[in-house]
Amino acid sequence: MDNYGTAGHRPTLYVLDTNVLIHDPNALLNFQEHHVIIPMTVLEELDRLKTSKQGVAAESRQAIRLIDTVLGEASPEQVEQGVPIARGKNPPCGWLSILMSQRTEVLTYLPQDSNDNRIINQLMQLKARHLNTPVVLVSKDINMRLKARACGIAAEDYQTDQLLDDIGLLTQGYHRIHGSFWDQVARVETQQGQGQTLHKVWMQDEIGLSVHLNEFILDDTGFVGWIQAVEVDSLLVLDLHQEPLMHREAWGLVPRDIYQALALHALLDPEIHLVSLCGAAGSGKTILALAAAIEQTMVSKGYRRIIVTRSIQGLDEDIGFLPGTEAEKMEPWLGAITDNLEALHSEDEHVPSSIDYILQKVPLQFKSLNYIRGRSFQHSFIIIDECQNLTPHQIKTIITRAGTGSKVVCLGNLAQIDTPYLSATSSGLTYLTERFKDFPQGVHLTLQGVPRSVLAEYAERFL
Repeated sequence: MDNYGTAGHRPTLYVLDTNVLIHDPNALLNFQEHHVIIPMTVLEELDRLKTSKQGVAAESRQAIRLIDTVLGEASPEQVEQGVPIARGKNPPCGWLSILMSQRTEVLTYLPQDSNDNRIINQLMQLKARHLNTPVVLVSKDINMRLKARACGIAAEDYQTDQLLDDIGLLTQGYHRIHGSFWDQVARVETQQGQGQTLHKVWMQDEIGLSVHLNEFILDDTGFVGWIQAVEVDSLLVLDLHQEPLMHREAWGLVPRDIYQALALHALLDPEIHLVSLCGAAGSGKTILALAAAIEQTMVSKGYRRIIVTRSIQGLDEDIGFLPGTEAEKMEPWLGAITDNLEALHSEDEHVPSSIDYILQKVPLQFKSLNYIRGRSFQHSFIIIDECQNLTPHQIKTIITRAGTGSKVVCLGNLAQIDTPYLSATSSGLTYLTERFKDFPQGVHLTLQGVPRSVLAEYAERFL
């Protein structure tokens, strides 16, 4: 459901659940000429969440402000009947109203013991009053959609910001060519300059590679190419040479396979401002990002500090109860970072002393995502872990915090989503990958294999 209406169709009554407005605070603007309805129960939930520590307070406040802006100075009767939704300089399109409980209608269809049930009961009453108008519940909660359908109410997921229907269509960031890449090239022009080899290649007609800027090409002969430009009939490919890639180090870390080598290459490239790494647990996402960050802050001095954070899920609702400073509060939630610091210094004589020394010397800061809101980080290497648990709106909020000279690295595993109402196709990490797949200063890569251990690899495949 990418488009909620087109001109000429009969307007539909779309009733929004709370989770839709949390997922996208501007959701009510995406229903074209239709009538958007927000139950009073949803407003009460937003009011409760706007000051909560559940990581959704900012989204709740933004949704409330937009509702207030649209309703403006409308009278109570107009608010209940529908207020035209203004859209800048364009004519108003669609309506917004607040659904009140009808005190005269005492009939209920579900027990009034939960907000979900109250909303569904209100929808049943709404449907009874509008027999000739479609009524549709829009919710990210699959269980609520099931209950609504059981009661005869049409229900849909909110997918306006979902760019893919099949996660298998998500770019991997590389193209594996069987045999030799050059066997599939019709014509090539090669030029040397500044220690680099660039190939302008025209592919054979029958080879239909769907490629994007900054993706990689790998073949069975060991060729590694980095796509620098995509034209109508040709590609500009930088020859990376596999041998130096595999021996490149960052803070003593050497890649274990070609995929890690490509990731490290992107992480160490000062011209790349955004790197997103997907992969199974143990594929090396965090340790690669951390090694590259320390290398570029302590050795090459490309960045002034490292900022590490992670997804809100399970974090901000509990962090306030922990004692100590912000850094001390964050430490239990960022164990993956200290674990990887230990791995980077596993051969030192006294690992705990080495870790303490690094934490004292390296400008490494642990930040809550709520702290990041409203800030602008200059000349910083920003690592965002567990990005699969972020919504598209949250991803945008974070990425826009990057100031001059900063680099953002997003890490995640789309097979381990813990946030309610998110799936692999609606995750902010998927949204980011699709939106930035032609960004000249961005690289996405899906790491392969689980180098952590044989046990971890087997568990990832079979559990």
